[in-house]
Formats: sequence, structure tokens, C-alpha cells
Amino acid sequence: MNVDPAAEAAVAYLRTPQAIRERAGAVLARGLDDGLHHFRIDLTRLTPAADRVASITRARFPDLHVPVHSRWRHFDVGGCNRAAELEAALARRSKDERARARIDLAVVSVLLDAGAGQAWRYHEAETREDYSRSEGLAVASFRLFARGVFSADPADPWRADAPALRALTDERLAEGLQVSAGNPLPGIHGRAAVLRGLARALEQAPDLFDKDEPRPGHLLDALRTRAAGRCVAAADLLTAVLTGFGSIWPGRLTLGGVPLGDVWRHPAAGGNGPGADLVPLHKLSQWLTYSLIEPLQSADLDVTALDALTGLAEYRNGGLFVDTGVLVPRHQAVVRETHRPGDEVVVEWRALTVALLDRLAPLVSQQLAPAGRDLPLASILEGGTWVAGRQLADERRRGAAPIVVESDGTVM
Repeated sequence: MNVDPAAEAAVAYLRTPQAIRERAGAVLARGLDDGLHHFRIDLTRLTPAADRVASITRARFPDLHVPVHSRWRHFDVGGCNRAAELEAALARRSKDERARARIDLAVVSVLLDAGAGQAWRYHEAETREDYSRSEGLAVASFRLFARGVFSADPADPWRADAPALRALTDERLAEGLQVSAGNPLPGIHGRAAVLRGLARALEQAPDLFDKDEPRPGHLLDALRTRAAGRCVAAADLLTAVLTGFGSIWPGRLTLGGVPLGDVWRHPAAGGNGPGADLVPLHKLSQWLTYSLIEPLQSADLDVTALDALTGLAEYRNGGLFVDTGVLVPRHQAVVRETHRPGDEVVVEWRALTVALLDRLAPLVSQQLAPAGRDLPLASILEGGTWVAGRQLADERRRGAAPIVVESDGTVM
């Protein structure tokens, strides 16, 4: 098969956090020149937005020991220490095998976390509590994992492997997530398709996920083999995630026959050659990268240079900028119509969100950081920006995002 070197180089570039930052920055630069179709930018509103994020962070973390933004924060919702339940179940296993199980859980849970809508709820029998939104998806995925839904080995439920993921039907996932006519979850078909696509991705990349036992957890072994000492750079971890899982996203752009994932066209993106006008955002993949840090650290593999990663292009962070007036819609259709993920207005909103998070973070850090030490972006997100976006949405629209995007269960 003949591979176009220019296309190959473009794909490699679009899988880096540098590309996310540069292309989002190009969209912001066009906006600062008042040249975007859908948004004006009012940087005078950035300081009040930072004030709100700082205030929320102080309230949530008075000692300012703010953890990294991660799926693991959601597993303890409602005061139930589910991570301890996982540790107890894995207590007799080796350190590496415990880490592999944590990676398995993080991967399937993050891939199911693409917006839950306003109506869906999950009832956890173990606590007799109902949970919604991202936390509800975290609890639901944890309980599915504990029941062995993602494992083909009845004797070992606490894992995810290719045979079980490949056999997962829309109906079984819907049943496990308690989806019904009265309890709708957007994009259930898309979520199930992503998990079946994950099975194929595991089998197609034996160098990352093992040939004999393809499962996400074997990423630990691949990273350790490639690591310099006991460290792996966050940018390299993201590239491994995008390379290993890139084939799972349905119906997206391709370049040189390679699926690009969360990459979209926008006329202000810049660039040249095969990758021109493309904006990589990689929301779920970066969310997953952040969520793999703790499992890898538990196996003595440290993730370094976290600030190479960017903020997440999702509707809570994006809503923060709309609701604080940093982003001003140019026309009423922005907030009145329902949009698709690939529509220019959505790509513009998400790209601006990434670029503006880089401008917001130093303002928040200046208010919060102990003398001489800045909080990393990953902690500001957790502290943080997504909580501020959610609170504003709750105050103004009963939790709904300011811009409505038709969810396919794989993006926002």
C-alpha cells in the first residue's frame, strides 16, 4: 500500500497537543480580529470568569491541593468510595495487574462519557441513590465493570477485553445503563458502537494491547517498554491513546485512509497541505489521558509535563465562556437552533474554548497558587472550570448548555 508521506506527516501532527493548541489558537486569533462567523470575543470578561473559577476552587479545595482533572474523581460521588471497593476486589493481584484493571476501567468509563443529557438518571442499587450527568455515567460504568459486562472471563469480572467488548449489543448496554422511554440517554447506539470499535482497535494494535490477551490495560506494558526510565511524557501518552484508539470513532474525517477522530474543519484553522483547515480537539482522548495518570502512577510509571496537554473542548468549559460573556454569539441561531458536532458553529465554539482556557488558567493560578508555585492547567480544570460552567448552567437554564449540540454519544 502506497502511503502519502505528506498525509502521514499531517496525521502525526494532528495527534499532538501542539496541534490542538496551535489550531485552536489560530481560530482565536481570527476571532480577536473580529473575523469569525458565529462569535465575538470580549477579553474584558475573562477576569470575572477567572474570579468565579478561583472562588469555586477555594470552596472545593480550601488547602489548594487540587488533584488532576480525572475520571477517578467521579467514582467517589455521593460519598461512596468505589475506588476502595475496586482495590479490595483486586487486593490479591500484583501491582501491575491492579494497574491494568484500573486502566481497563478508566478506558471504558471515559469512552461512555460523552454527555448524558438532562433527563437520564442511573439508580445504584448498592447505595439506593440516583445519579445523573457525567457522575451518573461514571457510577453506571463502574457497576457494569464490577458485574463483568466488559469481561469474557466469568471468573474475572474486573477487566475489559476484546471478546466481551466485541459482543456487546446496543440492547445490553442500554439495559445496563437503565435506558428506557422514560429515562432516555442520547447516543446509546453511538456509545455501544464505540465500545465494539474499541475491541477492534485492541486486536489491531498488538504492540500496544497484547496479542494473546487484547485489553486496554496492556497499554501499561507498552508504555513501560518505550519509557525513558520510569517516566512517560503526557504528550507521548496522548499520542499512544490516539494511535491505539483512533480507529474507533465512527463517521469522521479520514486522511490517507486514517480515521482522525475528534478533528473537524474550520476556515480559520490555518495550516497547509493535507491537514489544512483542520482543528484537532480530541476531547475524550485527552480526558482519557488525564484519567490514565493515576493508574500508571500506581505501577510506578510517572506521567510528566502535564501542561503540554490542553483544556477540554466540552460543553461545560465552553458554557463557562458563553455564560460569562467572554464569547458573544453573533446571531440568534447560535443559541436557538440545535447543531451537529461538525457544524462550523460548534467547531468554532469548541476551538475557542480550548484557546481561552489557556488564557484563563494563568489568571486563576495567580489568585490561587501558593507563593512561587502555579497550579497546572489539569488542576484548574478540576478545581475548576467545569464546575463553574455547570453552576452557571444550573442557575440560568436548569443545567442545560447554552448551545445545543445533537449528541451522537461520542463527542461532547
